[in-house]
Amino acid sequence: MTALRLLLSAFLLAGLPCAAPVAATPPDRILVFTRTAKFRHESIPVAVATLKRIAAAEGMVADHTEDGGAFTAAHLARYRVVVFASTTGDVLDDAQQAALEGFVRNGGGFVGVHAAADTEYDWPWYGQLVGAYFHDHPPGLQSTHVQPEHGGKPVGERWPITDELYNYRANPRGRVQVIATVDERGYDGGLMGADHPIAWCHAFDGGRSWYTGLGHDAAVYADANVIAQLVRGLRYASGRSNDC
Repeated sequence: MTALRLLLSAFLLAGLPCAAPVAATPPDRILVFTRTAKFRHESIPVAVATLKRIAAAEGMVADHTEDGGAFTAAHLARYRVVVFASTTGDVLDDAQQAALEGFVRNGGGFVGVHAAADTEYDWPWYGQLVGAYFHDHPPGLQSTHVQPEHGGKPVGERWPITDELYNYRANPRGRVQVIATVDERGYDGGLMGADHPIAWCHAFDGGRSWYTGLGHDAAVYADANVIAQLVRGLRYASGRSNDC
């Protein structure tokens, strides 16, 4: 009787449908774009390597390109975030610009690093995406402090930075959420006064945009505070966090 029951059980189990394997969710991908048409920063390879490490630590995959041909609707559909890392000048043609606009309008994220603000001056949509265009910078690397802020108020401790410190054509406050300022009292050549934003974010045209003006000097990418900034930027732009 026992043998009969075992045989019957085996027969019934054999007739049950097998559970389909659960497909693994592919990781979010980011595209790091570093094409330059004007000044080229020597720190670009370090910036790319840093962004790739951050992406990997966040469970993302980062691809790097300098080819504007990557900017098609079909290709950008692979990505969650596009990063402009120290791009300069006119780097995309009209069709490529339209592809980036479509990407953002479909919910894509954008991260701008340093000279991303020194890019595409004849494309007003891009200027609004980044938040502000580069105006100039004091000569050389200078040292000051970065003050994080939230909701328009300083939060946390100031931290030191030595970098090329951009002045912008207009203060983006009011159009974006400022997340950090620099103290012009600590260096020479600041033109924006007591309120000098250096990093910010905003929801824009269906997507999300995050920017930091830091990143000229390769040594900046070893600064734990800058790394933390970039982590928050990727999390925000990818939609993983609302806190930029």
